[in-house]
Amino acid sequence: MNAIISAPELASDLAGPNPPVVLDIRWQLGGPNLRSAYEEAHIPGAVYVDLDSELASPAGAAGRHPLPDMDVFGAAVRAAGVSENRDVVVYDGGLGWAAARAWWLLRWTGHPSVRVLDGGLAAWSGPVESGSPSPSAGTFVPAPGALSLLDADGAAALARTGLLLDARAAERYRGDVEPIDRVGGHIPGAVSAPTTENVAESGHFRPAADLADHFKSLGATGTSEVGVYCGSGVSGAHEVLALTVAGIPAALYVGSWSEWSQDDNRPVATGPDPQ
Repeated sequence: MNAIISAPELASDLAGPNPPVVLDIRWQLGGPNLRSAYEEAHIPGAVYVDLDSELASPAGAAGRHPLPDMDVFGAAVRAAGVSENRDVVVYDGGLGWAAARAWWLLRWTGHPSVRVLDGGLAAWSGPVESGSPSPSAGTFVPAPGALSLLDADGAAALARTGLLLDARAAERYRGDVEPIDRVGGHIPGAVSAPTTENVAESGHFRPAADLADHFKSLGATGTSEVGVYCGSGVSGAHEVLALTVAGIPAALYVGSWSEWSQDDNRPVATGPDPQ
């Protein structure tokens, strides 16, 4: 099934006989969670899920947003009403990064039907509600491994044998600036592919054919494996989502640069070229 859904399609599905579970994943890097904004106004029936505490483990040697504890993650999505036999739609405030993280985690842990609201909450023109709904508990039990996952060694190898895409801003890839991690630059051999190139000015994904041509120009020709990393495994999930829209399977290195750059034994490349 398609990995994204338009706002009109979601409105139609919500009015149908089998409405999807809707998850609100609004999030801001380095700031407090956005539960209060969610409680003020959200898509009717949507349940808030916190990226930092429920879609990731605490920051540490494995990066700023390591994989969540599966018991914590499973409990959070079941409390939100997620079951394996019911469609799920996730959205955030517009960038799509946080929603893509939820999409990737649910797909990686085996949920068969998850879509991201294209354009996020900003694309929604239907009614909104306030407060916090109390849905019936779901039954979904995470079973990790349904999507490809990279660790640091796997990412290093893929940069040599296949295509490893760096989803961060180009200036961070080059090492011109590094506002978050301790050192700038990129994994040697990785190709710069900022997530901003995947969407139009409206925040909606570019058409699938355009995305396919874009990734082909970066080296995704269908003859080698593709992997993605970013700063901490959030915007990288958005890149994996864009690749999925384009029909290109890709693995995610969740630890990403926030893990890689902590290890002095890991090489760092700078400048505009992969090597």
